[in-house]
Amino acid sequence: MVNRAYYAMFYSVTALLQSADKTSSKHAGVISLFDKDFVQTGLFPKEMSRALHEAFDERQESDYAPVRTTTRDEAAGLLASAEQFVERVAEHIGRPPQI
Repeated sequence: MVNRAYYAMFYSVTALLQSADKTSSKHAGVISLFDKDFVQTGLFPKEMSRALHEAFDERQESDYAPVRTTTRDEAAGLLASAEQFVERVAEHIGRPPQI
């Protein structure tokens, strides 16, 4: 579930970047462009950047760490954060959220 929550956020940012004619082939690049072009400019709050970074870190850890167990509460919190994130981005680009 951690993986899916992160990817919902990641792909919503990818769509956002495409709507601004920007792209990156790497996750770090997508996150960096979101921070630079949308958070630092004030279009989105810093909390959204933090949420995206935390989701990325959680996904990395849960997918690649030898022993990492995510609790049900942690996963539920991340999923709720992802839903809010995707909703906010979808509103910005004028599409209904699909998560």
